[in-house]
Amino acid sequence: MVHIGTVTREWPPDVYGGAGVHVEHLVAALRSLPEGPEIDVHCFGGPRPDAVGHEVPPNLKDANGALQAVGIDVEMAAALGGVDLVHSHTWYANMAGHLASLVHGIPHVVSAHSLEPRRPWKADQLGGGYRLSSWVERTAYLAADAIIAVSHGMRDDVLTVYPELDPARVHVVHNGVDAEAYKPTPAPDVVRSLGVDPDRPYALFVGRITRQKGLTHLLAAADRLPPDAGLVLCAGAADTPAERQQVADAVTALQSRRSGVVWIEAMLPREQLVPLITHATVFVCPSVYEPLGIVNLEAAACGTAVVASDVGGIPEVVDDGRTGLLVHYDPDDVAAFEAALAARIAELLADPQRAAAMGAAGRERVLSEFGWPAIAQQTVGVYSDVLNARA
Repeated sequence: MVHIGTVTREWPPDVYGGAGVHVEHLVAALRSLPEGPEIDVHCFGGPRPDAVGHEVPPNLKDANGALQAVGIDVEMAAALGGVDLVHSHTWYANMAGHLASLVHGIPHVVSAHSLEPRRPWKADQLGGGYRLSSWVERTAYLAADAIIAVSHGMRDDVLTVYPELDPARVHVVHNGVDAEAYKPTPAPDVVRSLGVDPDRPYALFVGRITRQKGLTHLLAAADRLPPDAGLVLCAGAADTPAERQQVADAVTALQSRRSGVVWIEAMLPREQLVPLITHATVFVCPSVYEPLGIVNLEAAACGTAVVASDVGGIPEVVDDGRTGLLVHYDPDDVAAFEAALAARIAELLADPQRAAAMGAAGRERVLSEFGWPAIAQQTVGVYSDVLNARA
């Protein structure tokens, strides 16, 4: 049996973004495959019942966050001597995969969930650590035996940012969604407990407070929405205190001008999040950068129509006119983007039957194209190709 070492920053219960959701479900699907690989998970943080946790080395407790990540990566690499292949997720763990490959003579597969050069605003969060994170990513990508991009759009991005890469080493395996965990779940009492009126049509945003997710554009567009519609923002985990304050000020001002604006400053547990998505008339993803956008798959799986920007891999998830509506994003004309975003959201809020039909079509598409068992099998195919090439 092939023995895989999966290295990741995020692992339950510390999952805060799409990459963490991806790793959790991919590992579960890999472990469920008949005659599938043996998986050891190494993650950041304390002990876990189903993974090996690695904490910041004591001498790095006060260091820059990027240096802390590299310190954890060194410890991870030392622990990976018994595996046949290492698979890393995000720059935080890429160096663990790279070092393990060098030291133990094993192949390294990288999953490309995002690219540091496409997120220059991270310099505000990481300071000088952004230069280190960018170096880590570049070093790991150029040396990796294979890169798995989560969308065709992401593959194009990888080859644009790192043109030295052999395109044959960059594979596409889409993100998936657990269609049993995310399914239409009417529960109006749960929605009410969150301060949201389930009988009032509402648009819903779910995501971290970071420039990447485009929340400020949605807030700027909100005044153009129908006055009888609600806007629910399930947004937390701000990149910086300044970004959190910017959102807080905008929400407060918006609430002074219109009713039905609810800010849930938390990443909700699934038993609350799924009903909140289910009852939404439309799910909104105004991202300015998105390799795939797993939240859009989650919304579709819950039978909710999606209005989203047309960046990155989102057009591979949102079938424009069938499962939702796409809005063109031009960084040089954000005013036009905000106006079009408001118009598309209003279009579906005004026609709940059309929105419901799009939601049903989205659910059908998730079931046929984005199931985790097929994604796990495609991932095993990449592992096999890499191991055979090394043999």
